[in-house]
Amino acid sequence: MSPVLFWFRHDLRLHDQPALLQACSGGAHHLVPVFCLPDLQAGSPWGFTRVGPHRRAWLVETLQDLAAQLAQRGCPLLVCPGPATTTLPRLAAVVGASRVVCEDIAAPEEQAEVEALGATGLTVHTVWHSSLLDPARLPWATSELPATFTAFRQAVEKAQLQPAEPLPAPSTLPPWPPDLTIPPALSIDLAALGAAPRPVDRRSSIPAGEGGFRGGETAGLAHLARYLARRLPDSYKQTRNGLSGPDYSSKWSPWLATGALSARRILAELRRYEAEHGATEGSYWLWFELLWRDYFRFLHLQHGCRLYRARGLGNRPNPPHDAAGFERWRRAATGEPLVDAAMRELRDTGYLSNRLRQVVASYLLHELGGDWRAGAAWFEACLVDYDVYSNQGNWLYIAGRGTDPRGGRRFSVLRQSAEHDPDCAYQRLWSAP
Repeated sequence: MSPVLFWFRHDLRLHDQPALLQACSGGAHHLVPVFCLPDLQAGSPWGFTRVGPHRRAWLVETLQDLAAQLAQRGCPLLVCPGPATTTLPRLAAVVGASRVVCEDIAAPEEQAEVEALGATGLTVHTVWHSSLLDPARLPWATSELPATFTAFRQAVEKAQLQPAEPLPAPSTLPPWPPDLTIPPALSIDLAALGAAPRPVDRRSSIPAGEGGFRGGETAGLAHLARYLARRLPDSYKQTRNGLSGPDYSSKWSPWLATGALSARRILAELRRYEAEHGATEGSYWLWFELLWRDYFRFLHLQHGCRLYRARGLGNRPNPPHDAAGFERWRRAATGEPLVDAAMRELRDTGYLSNRLRQVVASYLLHELGGDWRAGAAWFEACLVDYDVYSNQGNWLYIAGRGTDPRGGRRFSVLRQSAEHDPDCAYQRLWSAP
């Protein structure tokens, strides 16, 4: 049997990996795990680098951890430069492979990649495994997904839907083909990637450095275990709207975004926690947030490219765009203290609380007349927890071009400041130098 290429995408882990299991099934004797590294300096159409320094550093950390785990199993990770559509056919010719197995991602660019690969003659098998719930086991077809999150959540809970148990990480994997030599043009040394480490900033809610946060499955599983051991789910409901610090929210999102943590693994551990310590309002709200994540994924299965139109799912005119206002927003120079503080944190750390993401998004759209797509692109560049599904869904929601039953959300900055930063501690923390 010819070797199989396993193409890692947004699923950079070994636990709960149905796609990897499929790649190893059917008597596969040889496996080549590969990650195709895009041009990290590529520009966004909005005038800045599409993948900023914090995202780059987090990705490199994640890949380094994945490579170490695969090496322990005798099946090294191959990191190839360039887009998968050109790299994988060249690699397949070198390896003697005709079959690629990978994660199914329902976003337009990622779907186009798979279609282009199929057009080269490769057989591409995709496996959906990024959501908590299996879309094939929902009470409705994805084309009939409820129009609002609340209706979706209520139907899921009424049907008492629960995900399957997560799969354990494989202890062994099929090896590379014997005597395989990879041409230098098809291989990148992770140690020589040149991505600067995330700067150590003790103000950060996801601090780097000694004792801080690091990308990769090993660190993600350790963080999940610490979060539960410290009984933080009990207080999540009360603290989730916090603005600063490592403990006010779960901070699972950076690992979920790269696929270093599986949502099913998180929920399984949370359910074990509830069985031991009792379910609380806080632990319920963690389930609630994981359902939101699923909902944005299923919206992509339902609507696809429509979610990327300027008008979104509605029929309102295309959004206006004040380029000068957008630049002030992006550079933390709006003159609105809370907004500017938040935009500095985003720029300097690659992270921002959920509360402040909503505030700054609302400010760009409703006060500065910015295009929601420009804001979504800036978040894509900056956030270490950038997730194509959630980012698109949330920006459409605030803009009133998605599934918000109120037709969009406009936040009063003064009210948000009074409620969530009454002593201006956050604004002082991130004041201009």
